[in-house]
Amino acid sequence: MAVYSMTGYASAQLEALVNEERQNAPHRQLGLEIRSVNSRFLDLSFRLAEELRAQEPMLRALLTAKLKRGKVEVRAFFAETGDSGSLPDPSPQVLQRLCSIQDTVKAWLPDAAPLSVSDVLRLSLAGSAPAADWSEQLKKLAQGALKDLTTAREREGERLAATLLDRVSQLRALAKQAGPLVPQLVEQQRQRFMERWKEAMGLAEGSVAPEMAQDRALTEATAFAIRIDVAEELTRLDSHLDEIEHLLKKGGEVGKRLDFLIQELHREANTLGSKSAAMELTKISVDMKVLIEQMREQVQNIE
Repeated sequence: MAVYSMTGYASAQLEALVNEERQNAPHRQLGLEIRSVNSRFLDLSFRLAEELRAQEPMLRALLTAKLKRGKVEVRAFFAETGDSGSLPDPSPQVLQRLCSIQDTVKAWLPDAAPLSVSDVLRLSLAGSAPAADWSEQLKKLAQGALKDLTTAREREGERLAATLLDRVSQLRALAKQAGPLVPQLVEQQRQRFMERWKEAMGLAEGSVAPEMAQDRALTEATAFAIRIDVAEELTRLDSHLDEIEHLLKKGGEVGKRLDFLIQELHREANTLGSKSAAMELTKISVDMKVLIEQMREQVQNIE
């Protein structure tokens, strides 16, 4: 199963006659656009032409069956495509009725703008033509646009998955560098404690038992080794990276799970930095957190 992004765009158009019984009747273009961006949940909004408002439940059912997360905006509209020469002549009765309505409006609202020629043509056409049933055409358009949107989201999801896998590989390389550093630091610190013990023994001139001083030095070295041991953090980090790779290969609705794992990665990188006793480990921790933050930005767009 593929990984899907929550970002995508698709559109579709369909030509249809306003009045199929009239050979020279103007055409209208039914258009539909779907835009999608990231969101924690599925958030649908609709901007539909007046004749299409009744189709919102149908559109909502189509979208919820295919999409699980994202802020999705659906816009459906009409556009005239016929030329003015093909427009029907308004009947005198319709023109008289529009004039009467305009006079009534002017009597109550003197500042209202007068009807333009385009207003008259639109209103006369709307009044003379029966209301068309666009449900089948709109459903067909929505299905096609939704298919294109899913394809776009899948294509973007593939890119996001490839980017995340690349960051996973870089994190593994950094963890591999961090692993051998801890034993080296422990050994270096043990040598420093032993040197301090020898210096202390020289200054004490026999007033302190050698066994006691040596035990104290070894105890401090052991405590230091425990304090800077990051084996558990590296093990958990490797486990989280394994799970991320598994989810990306599995696909489907993995965005929320990935977001949780990114938080866990950040926690382990922070702990690694807090336990750091050398610049090398500190630099590795910082580099890890940069990569993890880049992953977080990508994961925010995954469904």
